[in-house]
Amino acid sequence: MKRVRVTVAGRVQGVFFRDSVRAEAARSGVAGWVRNCADGTVEAVFEGAPEAVDALIEFCGRGPGQAQVEQVEVAAEEPEGMEGFEVR
Repeated sequence: MKRVRVTVAGRVQGVFFRDSVRAEAARSGVAGWVRNCADGTVEAVFEGAPEAVDALIEFCGRGPGQAQVEQVEVAAEEPEGMEGFEVR
C-alpha cells in the first residue's frame, strides 16, 4: 500500500483536471480525493497499490487535453486505509 499527496501547478483549473483524475483513480482502484486550491493548483491524495498510484502520478504530469502542467510535487505519507475517491 502506498499513499502520496500530490500538488499540480500550471493551467490545471477549469480544464476538467479533477474529474479526469477521479476517472483515472476509479479505473485503477486508487482511493483518495482531489481538489482545487485557492492558489490555482490542484491537490490530491492517492492511496492504493504502488503501481496504480505511480500511474496516477504520471497522469497528473500530463493531465487532460486542455491542461498545461508546469510542476508536480509528490510527498509520501503513511497509508490510512482510505476507500473510494472523491472530488472536493
